[in-house]
Amino acid sequence: MNAQDSTSTRPYLIRALYEWCTDNGLTPYVAVRVDESVQVPREYVKDGEIVLNISYDATSALQLGNDFIEFKARFGGKPRDIMVPVGRVIAIYARENGQGMAFPPPVDVLEPSEGGVLSSTVLSAAASPAETEPSAGPDERVVQLVSTDSPPDDGGTPPRPASPGGGGRPSLKRIK
Repeated sequence: MNAQDSTSTRPYLIRALYEWCTDNGLTPYVAVRVDESVQVPREYVKDGEIVLNISYDATSALQLGNDFIEFKARFGGKPRDIMVPVGRVIAIYARENGQGMAFPPPVDVLEPSEGGVLSSTVLSAAASPAETEPSAGPDERVVQLVSTDSPPDDGGTPPRPASPGGGGRPSLKRIK
């Protein structure tokens, strides 16, 4: 079996980071690029992205499969069935400290939106919107969750993570 025939590592990494978050008492979030294959409440999608809290407390019947992430959750008090193809997940991270992993975005995400920033909507009462920014080169794609308190600088340097207990949120950076 060669590398092209092997299964994707993405679902295994998602499961591993989910387990790491729960073992450490952290809240796992997944950032998802939404298209017609993603079953989520569309009213919570912002700029084609949504961030979902997939913690044990926020979901029921959670299944982290090789092809789909499926669960039931309440949105605005209404129960909803959620189904996300694993290939549409662009990041999984801990809400509390921002540690996690970003994945190369699906092909339709390679073109950044206005200003080079793609926004997300966080579905948790305790969290606020996050932003992700892809880098310019297709071979060096990096997705970062950055604080909305300050815009990214124009020198190409990623923003520094917020300090614990500070007002901003931490950042997530994929390192190859």
